[in-house]
Amino acid sequence: MGILGAADVTASIAPFLVTAGAAAVAIAALLWALRVTDGARGVIARWKNEVATLELMLARFNSILGAHPGVILIWEDAGAASENGALSDWGQPRAYGSALALASLLRFSDASMDAETSVRILQGLSAFDAEDATGRATRLSPALTRLRREGTPFSMTISTSEGMFVEIDGRTAGSRVVVWIVDTNVKGIEESGAQDRLWRDPRRVIARDPTFFLEILQGAPFLAWRVTDGGKLEWANDAYLKALDAKSPEQAVARNLLIDQAAAEQARRVIDGGQEITETRPIVIDGKRHAFSVIMTPVVGGAAGMAFDITEREELRENFTRHVSAHDETLNHLGEGIAVFGPDKRLIFHNKAFADMWKLDPAFLLDKPTHAQWLDELKSKRMLPLHGNYAEWRAGELALYQEVAQLPEDPWNLEDGRMLRIARQRHPMGGLLLVLSDITNEQTLRGQYNNLVKVQQAALDRLHEGVAVYGADGRMRLANAAFYTMWGLEAEALPNNSDFDRFVEYSTPLYHEASVWKDVKARITDPSPNARREDRGEMRRSDGSTVVFLTRPLPDGATLVAFLDVTASKRVEDALRDHAEALEAADRLKTEFVQNVSVQLRDPLQTITGFSEMLANRLAGPLNDRQQDQVNMVLLASQHLSKLVDNVLDLAMIEAGELSLEVSDVALLPALQEAAGAAATSAKDTEIPIKIECDPKIGSIRADDKRIRQILFNLVSNALRFTERGDKITIGAERVDGMVRFWVTDTGRGMPYEAQAAAFDNFMSGDKQGAGLGLALVRSFAELHEGWVALRSEPGEGTTVSVHLPTVGAMSIAAE
Repeated sequence: MGILGAADVTASIAPFLVTAGAAAVAIAALLWALRVTDGARGVIARWKNEVATLELMLARFNSILGAHPGVILIWEDAGAASENGALSDWGQPRAYGSALALASLLRFSDASMDAETSVRILQGLSAFDAEDATGRATRLSPALTRLRREGTPFSMTISTSEGMFVEIDGRTAGSRVVVWIVDTNVKGIEESGAQDRLWRDPRRVIARDPTFFLEILQGAPFLAWRVTDGGKLEWANDAYLKALDAKSPEQAVARNLLIDQAAAEQARRVIDGGQEITETRPIVIDGKRHAFSVIMTPVVGGAAGMAFDITEREELRENFTRHVSAHDETLNHLGEGIAVFGPDKRLIFHNKAFADMWKLDPAFLLDKPTHAQWLDELKSKRMLPLHGNYAEWRAGELALYQEVAQLPEDPWNLEDGRMLRIARQRHPMGGLLLVLSDITNEQTLRGQYNNLVKVQQAALDRLHEGVAVYGADGRMRLANAAFYTMWGLEAEALPNNSDFDRFVEYSTPLYHEASVWKDVKARITDPSPNARREDRGEMRRSDGSTVVFLTRPLPDGATLVAFLDVTASKRVEDALRDHAEALEAADRLKTEFVQNVSVQLRDPLQTITGFSEMLANRLAGPLNDRQQDQVNMVLLASQHLSKLVDNVLDLAMIEAGELSLEVSDVALLPALQEAAGAAATSAKDTEIPIKIECDPKIGSIRADDKRIRQILFNLVSNALRFTERGDKITIGAERVDGMVRFWVTDTGRGMPYEAQAAAFDNFMSGDKQGAGLGLALVRSFAELHEGWVALRSEPGEGTTVSVHLPTVGAMSIAAE
């Protein structure tokens, strides 16, 4: 077996193979000429020169073959078959190519004991899974068997557990079998000094068969070609012809098809300079853009080229670059400072938060300082924690680049008052990654939180209610002093984190209803929505006391359980209940009394009113002026008494819940005008003007027309009682925020402050004219309409009484 070492991936040996074939034919012709004629001595000399030239060309093409970044295995025979038709062994292939590639592939030979190195490598590679060009799973051994027996070509990629990839292509070259093996870790690496070969004199191989190298290159999976000194295409392999869509080598040569325009320029520079040139550029193949690594090497009479499709590698590189950029951009948006120091301890990355955290000169960071320089810079700016021995501390920080069992996470208390937390981790590419978090606010908040907890505990301890908080696991988080006192417990017996069942066990002597305790525990530990709700209950304990409890779920999943001793309040409640029942009975008697009195007064009042009207109208005969005045006073008193009786009955019906409203559309402006007109006579006698303030387009509301007019009349009547000659009264209405506001304002004497609070109570008029029910009825009718009343008065400056009613509402209140 032989190895030919050289620089990078091989160029092309097509011209060499053509020349080698021609040499063989020439030698045969020379021998024939010597036998046939004695005058062939001149021909012999000429052919010797030709052979020397051919041997020089073969040597040069041999160096090109040695530049292939892999190993080429060649079987001279298709393979010896056993009786059942299978290959009897792996054969004895000859090996050619890069010494570096062979050394790389030898690591796969440990699993085999075969004496042949090539066979050991093949057997080692056969142990791994592989994928063919379509992505289907395959194996090297059966593929090689089919190639040697049937001539079936194959292409596959083997991936190892260490993350390495080996590309294998198998082809036939005449009667020979050729397998190309490329370790991708070696591919693309320039080999210098790998001059060892398995065959020290490659010319003996060439002399034995000068055409097999051409056959190998012809079926190679990469593009190979040769150009003349003038830059014209002279030869190309099958992969080249397929890429350029050429039907035959003759067509490609005749049309001088080059892979791109830059190939001609690259070949010219190689020929002129005599040096190999490698370029990476995009080339369009089959209408698609591919990335190729194009290698041109000077050879005798021109240049040889090879082109390797590295599209996938370039895409991976671009994806990796984009991934790194996206990763860096993400880190730049983090609030924590991120810094990465490489294996050489130099800063290779930092995010914006890191730069802002230390406020360092951007030029300093761009110079990629070492870890030690960064620490020294921070020390000079007094931005490091104080240490008794800075040099020792600095040496300890730098020692973390060595193998340490566990990288520490430290707090840094800086001289400027900040507190940082620094976390370290190994970077996948070597070196250290530092994550610095400013925890100053966190520590401040933690301290504030602890203070709040203490304040909360102190506040809870001052409550009379017993309070305990239990987590969803049924364990107590906190409790106040009243809780322990109420249940006769010691804090040591029931500390924090104790189970609820333990509390129940201690509390059973005072309250033994197991079902109640079970329900309370369910409120604490059951996560279902039905259980996570507020609940209340009452416990009558064995010591005669009564305790009410409340369970309330908290936002964090815990549950608050509160207990309140209501023994004293229960006793007061019972007393108040008895008192209320007595008041209800008294109120009922009062209502019945008012109703009876009102009914008994109505009949004699009607008689008095009727006879007074007869006398006033002089139906019984003429009256003198004095008699007429007296009759009018009796008639006015009887009318006032009649209204008072009606008001008393209305109040009695309202308090008994027997008064219902008859709801309809009530026009507001006419109601105001009617109320003002009804009081005009009295106002005219005392020369008190009544003014109406209302928008003519105010419209109507849904209400009881009779009660609305009664409200307005009572308001005006009340104003008349507080005014004298020279005063004035204003009645108005307006719409405000979905409500209607009626008001009556006078400029009279006003109401004393002490009388204003009881102005709307029954039989309270606020003047010396006796008991009144007008404002009390106003308030009752307003409340029946789901509204309210308000009074504003200043002694000596007048009074304003307002009634607020909804424009649309549930205004039908039926008597029970």
